Amino acid sequence: MSTSSGALSNWAGPLQGTRVIDLTRILSGPFATQMLGDLGAEIIKIERPGTGDETRGFAPFIGGESHYFLGVNRNKKSLALDLSDPRGRDILIDLVREADVLIENFRPGVMERLGLSYAVLAEANPRLVYCAISGFGQDGPLRDAPAFDIVIQALTGVLSLNGEPGGVPTKLGIPLGDMAGGLFGAIAILAALNERASTGVGRQIDVSLFDSLIGMLGYYAQLAFVTGRDPEPTGSRHPNIVPYGVYPASDGSMVIACLTQIFWVKLCAGLGISDMAEDPRFATVTGRVAHRDIIDAAVSERTRTFTVEQLGKILQDADIPSAPILGVTAALTHPQSVARNMVVEVDHSSAGEMQMTGRSIKFPGSPQSASSAPPRIGENGPQILRDLLGMSDGDIARLADAKVIETPNSVLQESA
Repeated sequence: MSTSSGALSNWAGPLQGTRVIDLTRILSGPFATQMLGDLGAEIIKIERPGTGDETRGFAPFIGGESHYFLGVNRNKKSLALDLSDPRGRDILIDLVREADVLIENFRPGVMERLGLSYAVLAEANPRLVYCAISGFGQDGPLRDAPAFDIVIQALTGVLSLNGEPGGVPTKLGIPLGDMAGGLFGAIAILAALNERASTGVGRQIDVSLFDSLIGMLGYYAQLAFVTGRDPEPTGSRHPNIVPYGVYPASDGSMVIACLTQIFWVKLCAGLGISDMAEDPRFATVTGRVAHRDIIDAAVSERTRTFTVEQLGKILQDADIPSAPILGVTAALTHPQSVARNMVVEVDHSSAGEMQMTGRSIKFPGSPQSASSAPPRIGENGPQILRDLLGMSDGDIARLADAKVIETPNSVLQESA
């Protein structure tokens, strides 16, 4: 496994100097703030004392820390703060005055009930960019409905597209509904920060998981508009490209994707079926789709005569988009992952040396400082309250005694 290429740099990234108050939990919001942290923003994660982010309780664990929490909370600081207590609410407003962005993913109405609506926070800091991520957005008939990824996949048509023809619809392996909301949330925040550079004023952002996944239907939505029919699941095949999908080898399977004409010709040559490239029935994309079964059968008949390794070499030499189907471990240890620093080692304060995925965005010529491990609950509270709000150790101790904040004695001692 590779260590981070940013170890020799003190540059956090292009968002260095941007402070984000992170009220998110579970996945969509933490994924958004992790991306902002990867880009150099200071992320102050506000968590509920005692339990913290709900995913801290999701097994399995390493050093007492949840794999789930560790997966989406690097490059952040943690302050455990009770927002239901007026003192906690006042602390948050004081923090907002020192921040650029606040992001939350509660159900609509929760922030208002806490006395922390956009209007209240914008009055405290007119430059604040406020991003709310929710299941269905701030209006509409489903505004108040609960939602998790599989619910969003079902309601947006995405689940209906996934699975084998004639089979039971299957959710996507990765929680794309949640992650799409986080991705669009981060993009919206960056856009609003860019606007604020000109206007000097922040704004409110409304991102929903539902809208995000509808927006990612792409050509499938257009296919429905054009044909007037629901696209059907095609397994690993493409609805209007052939050959495209999973093909058998003698000891496994290989993905082959002939998206354009030149790849079809190259594939036929590489597999020794050049006569098919010359057949007028298969000369166009439309023709190949019309004769999908014939083509898939002929390609499969050839591919299954090779091992995965042999077939991979043939396809690589022919410059065909292709790949063996790797498990997650093999993907993380792949030479491309190593070369791109997509696995890094960090030192966690309780779990010790551990591996995490690296930053997905690179800045050639300007390596970033090494990623920091996800924080323990309340780990950075004393430092945040001292540095940003000027609180004394006595003030912090009194808040801890009153359970407004959670600050373990070990953390108090370490930060003193």
